[in-house]
Amino acid sequence: MPTLTVDGVEVTVPAGATVLQACEAAGREIPRFCYHERLSIAGNCRMCLVEVKPGPPKPQASCALPAADKQEVRTDSAMVKKAREGVMEFLLINHPLDCPICDQGGECDLQDQSIAYGKGHSRYDENKRAVTEKYMGPIVKTVMTRCIQCTRCVRFAEEVAGVEEIGAIGRGENMQITSYLEGAITSELSGNVVALCPVGALTSKPYAFEARPWELNKTPAIDVMDAVGTNIRLDSRGRQVLRALPRINEAVNEEWASDKTRHAVDGLVRRRLDKPYVRRNGRLIEATWGEAFAAIATALEGASGDQVAAIAGDLAEVESIFALKQLLDAYGSTLHECRQDGARFDVSSPAAYRFTPTIAGVEDARAILLVGSNPRWEAPLVNTRIRKAVKAGAKVLAIGPEVDLTYPVEWLGEDLSVLGNLPEAANKTLTDGPHAIVIAGMGALAHEGAYEAARAAAAGLGADFGVLHTAAARVGALDVGFAADGGIDAIRAKASSLKTLFLLGADETDLSAFADTFTVYIGTHGDAGVRVADVILPGATYAEKPGTWVNLEGRVQRADRAVFPPGDAREDWTILRALSDPLGKTLPFDTLAGLQQAIAAAHPHLATEGLADVGDVPDVTAGPAVSGTIVYPITDFYLTNPIARASETMQRCSAELLHGVDYAEAAE
Repeated sequence: MPTLTVDGVEVTVPAGATVLQACEAAGREIPRFCYHERLSIAGNCRMCLVEVKPGPPKPQASCALPAADKQEVRTDSAMVKKAREGVMEFLLINHPLDCPICDQGGECDLQDQSIAYGKGHSRYDENKRAVTEKYMGPIVKTVMTRCIQCTRCVRFAEEVAGVEEIGAIGRGENMQITSYLEGAITSELSGNVVALCPVGALTSKPYAFEARPWELNKTPAIDVMDAVGTNIRLDSRGRQVLRALPRINEAVNEEWASDKTRHAVDGLVRRRLDKPYVRRNGRLIEATWGEAFAAIATALEGASGDQVAAIAGDLAEVESIFALKQLLDAYGSTLHECRQDGARFDVSSPAAYRFTPTIAGVEDARAILLVGSNPRWEAPLVNTRIRKAVKAGAKVLAIGPEVDLTYPVEWLGEDLSVLGNLPEAANKTLTDGPHAIVIAGMGALAHEGAYEAARAAAAGLGADFGVLHTAAARVGALDVGFAADGGIDAIRAKASSLKTLFLLGADETDLSAFADTFTVYIGTHGDAGVRVADVILPGATYAEKPGTWVNLEGRVQRADRAVFPPGDAREDWTILRALSDPLGKTLPFDTLAGLQQAIAAAHPHLATEGLADVGDVPDVTAGPAVSGTIVYPITDFYLTNPIARASETMQRCSAELLHGVDYAEAAE
């Protein structure tokens, strides 16, 4: 571990660290444009120049210089100050004076560093270079005249996203950053290049000219577009969320977010349910809350036991699911289920259905077996971790239909029967390494016996086992016991005897069996659930309520309210609490704090945020040989839930990137 001196401060850094990292460890700020701690070193902007002794008598790029013993580094000398001013002057030679009309204004690294390290004036009076705009798809807006060729976007696309569609053409003054053949970027992580761009060359197309950053209220939240539990910040103005940005969480999402996480927020204000409705004579009629509750009370009159059922959707928070379960418990019903997709697996213990390797732990694997999972669409930020493991030498094998996962995969077949009879070479790959993981996706777990077979295979290989969930609400719902013996098929089998079915935002399942059942839909959007509903109670989206979500690895995370629900819509748990009074089944909590205390008393591991220990994974006995062709649960990455389907941005991404629809761009 080298020890060096930075501006008179002695600091020791790990072997392999750069001088830039040593300076930051000593508390000195080093300006940079091309350097990013999660990307490879380019060393092409030269803004991070420092003076180093012993060494040549000229400034050196600290991002590309290894730290060494007995180095003396100066970040504040006259030589360094003059060098940085010169670099900034060169960067601004061709940069347009776009700050008043640039969407990056107020969040621009070039603005900040030109003030802090620039000269304050320019000696350049020649004509500036201009660059034609490049089309990069429905997410990324380009103004390439502003580009300073830092190549962050190029390195991100190649190294993190694994979609090599951005690169540089030309040389010297004629160098330009562009997408391949100026086509749309097909990565589901493309929005991250906007966050990486240190100037206004790449900005968010859906957010363009919507607001300035100082106008926005910023609220910490948890993403619900998948089960990863991406930490996000919702930026809102008035009663509308204008954008979602990732927050740094090294254990979950690092600092990335998928395009669906970032840009489905325009769906929060479209196709919304903002008033209660009651179906009369085959038509949904606008009603008051009292009329809606009275209709439900009439339908439930005399109901008991398994005459009442409930299905929880993919976006619900723990509080609402727990409140709904309490209401069903008051009737003595056991028919409550959160696995809309019909997945079958052990729910006897939280350890049985968690992603036990953990998201960050995937990076340490040296062999990974994917069983019925397409992590690129089901959990993009788990896929980036697998990609990092592959770059470190891991081998990936998969059972399922072949898809492009952005890294080399050895495909073993599409039928689950392969799981019980792995090829000898695959067995050797999975057992030779120091750490192997078996990941079972919902495409496999839709088959009876697949869970047991995958667990048995993992045990036989000495590998860790994890379930890759696709729904943000799933693990939290299972933690509070929102599962029925026999799964959703058990509820469908009893459809004829049901008096009432509650749908808590359940839109992703076949509801045809309940055509004659009195159905209460508590949800946010006019989606599949409202088509069968007899009563509609308007709820709140994840952005409109504080709540608790549990991600696929069992990590408890809490979010705040960013905006209020529209119209008469209310938070889901408050709807259930108010409904319980006219039903004569009053729930024992009146406040969110009281509800969370009840949850903590019943399920102590949900009391505090973080990844709690829930004990060992229970033993499993492999059943008879399992077979069946795997079908992945997600057929359209951009349209997986009511919010995404209501989003114009997601609709366009689906049409253009997945279905080949061409969009004409107006000249600007």
